[in-house]
Formats: sequence, C-alpha cells, structure tokens
Amino acid sequence: MQDSTYKVLVSDPLAQQGIDELKERGLDVDVRTGLSEDELCDIIGKYDALVVRSGTRVTQKVIEAATKLKIIGRAGVGVDNIDVHAATRRGILVVNAPEGNTISAAEHTIAMMLSLARNIPQAHASLRQGEWKRKAFMGTEVRGKTIGIIGLGRIGAEVAKRCIGLEMTVLGYDPYISKERADEIGVVLTSLDELIENSDFISVHTPLTKDTRNLIDREQFSRMKSKARVINCARGGIINEQALYEALKEGRIAGAALDVFEHEPPEGNPLLTLDNVVLTPHLGASTQEAQINVAVGVAREIADFLDGKPVRNAINMPPIRPEVLPQLRPCLELAERLGKFTSQLAGHYESVEIYMGGELAKREASVVKLAALKGLLEPVVGARVNYVNAEFLMRERKVEIATSQKDEDGEGGCEVSLRLHSDGSVLTVGGAVHRGQPRLLKIDSYPIDIVPEGFILVIKHIDKPNIIGPCCMVLGEMNINIAGMQVGRLTKGGESIMVLSVDTEVPQGAIEQIKGIDGVIDVRLVVM
Repeated sequence: MQDSTYKVLVSDPLAQQGIDELKERGLDVDVRTGLSEDELCDIIGKYDALVVRSGTRVTQKVIEAATKLKIIGRAGVGVDNIDVHAATRRGILVVNAPEGNTISAAEHTIAMMLSLARNIPQAHASLRQGEWKRKAFMGTEVRGKTIGIIGLGRIGAEVAKRCIGLEMTVLGYDPYISKERADEIGVVLTSLDELIENSDFISVHTPLTKDTRNLIDREQFSRMKSKARVINCARGGIINEQALYEALKEGRIAGAALDVFEHEPPEGNPLLTLDNVVLTPHLGASTQEAQINVAVGVAREIADFLDGKPVRNAINMPPIRPEVLPQLRPCLELAERLGKFTSQLAGHYESVEIYMGGELAKREASVVKLAALKGLLEPVVGARVNYVNAEFLMRERKVEIATSQKDEDGEGGCEVSLRLHSDGSVLTVGGAVHRGQPRLLKIDSYPIDIVPEGFILVIKHIDKPNIIGPCCMVLGEMNINIAGMQVGRLTKGGESIMVLSVDTEVPQGAIEQIKGIDGVIDVRLVVM
C-alpha cells in the first residue's frame, strides 16, 4: 500500500482504468485537464507525480514550479511535450508506456499501407459524392512487393511480422539492431541507401532525434523507385515534408500515407492538397485497447516508483530489472557509500574513474555508475542529488567521468573502485560486497577491511611506535567510543593509514589535537 500523502495530478484525459490503478495503490489522485501553463504552475507545487498524454506541455517553467515533483509519467511513447533536460537537472524521473500502443500503431501502419495501395480513402470520398469511377482508383497488390522498414524497435518489428504474413519481402535498416535479432524477426538488414533504392513501400518507425530529423529528404526521394510509396506513423519531421510534397507533386514517387506531421494540426500544409496522399490525424494509438494499456502501464510505473520499486520504462535513467534488484541492492549501496567516503576524503577533484568488477557489477554497470556518482555528490549538494540527475550534475560541475570493467571477478559478484584525480594527485578507494554486506577494502594501496558506515576517522601517519595510543587517548578523553580499528601499511617504517570507526561525531578540537601528535601526517573525518 502506498503512502496516502503522495499526490498525483492527471492533467490530460486518461482512461479510467489508469486512474483506478493509481487509487487502488493508495495514491491521492486529482484529474484537472485543459490547464494553461500558468494554471499548471500555480498548482503543481503540491504534487509528487504528474501524468500527461500529448496535450500538456511540461515546460521548464512548470518543472521549476514543481517543488515536490518526483516523477512525470507519459501515457504513451513520445516525450516531445516534456522538457526532459529540465526534469533531469531537477532529479525528476520521466517514464513512458512504450509497449501499450505497440499493436495499435503497427495495425494502423498496415491499414495506411493498404489504404495507400488500393486508394481506399479517395474511392470512398468519390462514392460519397455520387460518383462511380472504378478505373480512376486502380490499385496495386502488396503481395510480392518489398517493404523497407526504418527502425526495428517494438513497433517496427510488429509491422515486419504483419508484412511477412502478407507475403511481402521485408528489408530493414536499424544501426542498433543485431543480425541475429533481424533474422529472428524475418527481416533482411540493409544500409539505408539500399533500402531506399529497392523498396516499393517505405515505412519509418524511429523516434525523432537530431539524427533522424529529415532522415528522408530530397536526396533520398531522388533515389526511390517511381512507384514507391512512403508511410510515416512514427513522428513528424523524420520525413522532410517540403521534399515529400515536391516528390509527390512532380510524380517522382507514387504516394504517401501520413499519420503524423511536423506541426500538428497541419494547418496550411500543402500535402493536404494532393490526391495521392492518405492522411489521418495522429491515430496510431487511438484504439480503446491502447488507451487502456498506456494508462494502466504508466500508472503502475508511477505507483511502483513512489513505493520504492524499480521502473521498467525510465527515459532519463537506466532501467533496473525487478528480478535482479535483491542481488543488486548491496552493490548499489557499496558504490554509493564508496562515493560518499571518497568525496569527503578527497575534497576537490577534476575527474573520476569508476572501475567495476564481478559479474553483477559488470552486468549492471550503468546503474552502478550512477550510484557511485550520487555518493560522490551527496556530501557537496545534499539530498537534491539522485540517480536521475547524478551524472548531469557531475558533468555540470565540469568533472570528467570514465568507467571501465575489471577482468577478474570481485567478491560476491560486485567490486567497485573509485579513483579521483586532483591537481596531479590521485586518491583510490575500493571495496566489495562480502556476504551481502558492503565493505571498504582499500584506500590508495593500503589494505583495510571495514564496513563504511557511521563516523570514520582516517589518519595518515608514519609507521612508528607511540602513534596509535595517543590518538585513541584523545578520543577517550572526549568520551568518544571506538567501535573498530584497522591499520594498513606498505613498508615497515613508511607511511601508514589508521581507520577508526567511532560511535559519535569527532569535534574539530579533537581532530586538531590528533593532528598535533608527532608522526601524524593528516586527519580526515568522514560522516557516512
């Protein structure tokens, strides 16, 4: 059961099943749709979570006003209407529901392709006007034709399966998919140029990014078959609309089917004037089933997150698989504690290297890295740092971040080492999970073995008699109990390190006294 103090605002129309899911999980839900930006800013400060579809624009201004907001859920796939950068900076998680409308979007793509091939909308409109022009709407079969699918994610893969069922040859372009996965779907992987030149139908299924904007432009249209037809049910802007208009107007390609536009609604768009274009008003996810699926999906993500459980569809942080979380928790705790310890020991630093060893740490490296960065920043920026904004805040501070993985396995499947560089000096701290418990095992090259918790006094000194006793006497005189002690050295008579776990905070006066003991080089108090 959720803490009833968590408040959720639903600012766009949402299927009732999603609202019911939130309420059943014990959340306090308000539904207020049609809000302007100023109206949203006026009320958002009292909410812990926000659920939107495509109508609400979650701008930087809204996010700055959202002083309690922890998570934004998009009931759908695209997050174009959310300033993810501003949310990340504030440590607000953004999640979506990418699987809920997969089948609906794939089916709409097939419907658009068949409508385009058989001129169904044009014939329908003609017949409604009392005409009977059978010869004017001669179509083409899709069986035996080649379709090129750009983007083989969830929706692209489902489109491919249906096209195979229609006895089409399926070419695919996706730089992020393996040949094994393409073979599994039944798609022949090609380059984008080969796909453009050899396809009778071309359908795009990629997100809109700086790399995919105008992915199909005048150059691509110039190399298409004269009978080629293009379909876009993904995002407006992937196909250059002016170049598409020119290609259709001049007869360089046969037709196009568009469910999405660069500006929606597409008022004044010249594509609306052409007869060889099939158009729908962004209906890809507009089925009853899809709306229920995305509403329930995003509601579960929000409820799980507020209940401290992992989420599956985070936009601005790596996902944590629920099945590995029990094993992963000690590893994340280790990385975070090492970060917090190392940050206090080092002070200023210009770069950080994060080394991960052991099967678990290497497999979940992305989130282990975030845990270490969160720990490093927490002593400096306080509670506002979390897994969402840790890397962003670190890079904002102009700290270089590098990661690597060790070949050898660490204890318990998780070993983490941090190396901080500052003004030519290097500090290294390492540890591992042992029997489910994080342990600090190394400071620079000095071997130690302690649990990184509570108050820790790190004393660097010369390895000689009459050092440990006087240090302990200072603490005793201050009535500070020593819970544990470790001493590490590399060579007899050289520099050594003493690590004392104490029950209470050590006042600055006691630290100054210890610094004055003959042979003591440096003293640092670390508060975990």
